[in-house]
Amino acid sequence: MQRLQAFKYELMPDGEQQRNMRRFAGSCRFVFNKALALQQAHYAEGKKKLSYADLCKHLTEWRKSSETQWLSETHSQPLQQTLKDLERAYQNFFEKRADFPRFKKKGQSDNFRYPQGCKLDQGNSRIFLPKLGWVRYRNCREVLGVVKNVTVSGKQGKWFVSIQTEREIEAPVHPSTAIVGIDMGIARFATLSDGSYFAPLNSFKRQENALVKAQRAKSRKQKFSNNWKKAKAKVQKIHARIGNARRDYLHKATTTISQNHAMVCIEDLQVRKLSKSAAGTTETPGKNVRAKSGLNKAILDQGWFEFRRQLDYKLAWNGGQLVAVPPRNTSRTCPCCGHVANENRLSQARFECVNCGFEENADLVGAINVLRAGHARLACADTSPAVGASGQEPTEATQAIAA
Repeated sequence: MQRLQAFKYELMPDGEQQRNMRRFAGSCRFVFNKALALQQAHYAEGKKKLSYADLCKHLTEWRKSSETQWLSETHSQPLQQTLKDLERAYQNFFEKRADFPRFKKKGQSDNFRYPQGCKLDQGNSRIFLPKLGWVRYRNCREVLGVVKNVTVSGKQGKWFVSIQTEREIEAPVHPSTAIVGIDMGIARFATLSDGSYFAPLNSFKRQENALVKAQRAKSRKQKFSNNWKKAKAKVQKIHARIGNARRDYLHKATTTISQNHAMVCIEDLQVRKLSKSAAGTTETPGKNVRAKSGLNKAILDQGWFEFRRQLDYKLAWNGGQLVAVPPRNTSRTCPCCGHVANENRLSQARFECVNCGFEENADLVGAINVLRAGHARLACADTSPAVGASGQEPTEATQAIAA
């Protein structure tokens, strides 16, 4: 079994290497924007979209042109990889996996990638990057496997290197046999069917006041002045703190769940649709826009999509399995009698069945129903959107709570 894994470290470049990294990232951004503009011009003229090979021919001309001769100072591999990124962005758009490619801005996603030519010296904590030389990095763990590609990225004045490797491993066997269902929420970030839950971190909410003050201070500065750049760096630092805290929390939560459970059942939530704005248009304005905006902010602050993505690959690495079930009726179905009604959900946190009188926390009931739906999907290949449609018997977790 082959495993692709990335190892990320903070680089410690000298002054000249930092300047070259900024220049290389700027060259890749310039090539991406120029190629995107060329593709749009061809579309406007009714011509066929340029392929990756055609764009590479244009790249050669740009590197030889007197106006953009400075592109030759950057290694050709990162520039070619940028064109591959644009090709992949178009493919994702045509397959409806992403929005239309947008032009890149300076300071956002400053990175470049080497598919080959890099050397790793773990003993001396350094890595060789073409046209940059040996660069030291903070070696916090061992790199396992054969190096496939290396990506250098800049953020908040710091530079990082992500080393993707490939190695052969034995098929993992999960040490546990436990199965759990998870219900995602706002008051409780993740509620497990065994009764435990993870409290929300709300990293954005904690830093929101500081972020507002920093953004207001930035708005009072003259654009592109030195003080404006300092204020912008402060805003970016707060955003980085928010993202780092959220990412750390999600990694700890998903690692705990994936190590203790062989199978995890989770709702197949469409986060993009759930967090869509309710503002509407001028002709048909939306309703409860302010309340929906607060809900959208809370959903995105939790990081539901990233939580599911991390669970998916960590369970696979540990020999487990992630089962996604339809979310329909998971919060309105009684786990004891199976009665489905909107009246069962008295409030955001309370569930009381109008048929049998069963009472429990609404998030816990949702997690139990998700677990039942996961069992039904595996046992009977149930594809019905309604929970409990396969007529499966209540699980042990359901019986324990009902007792």
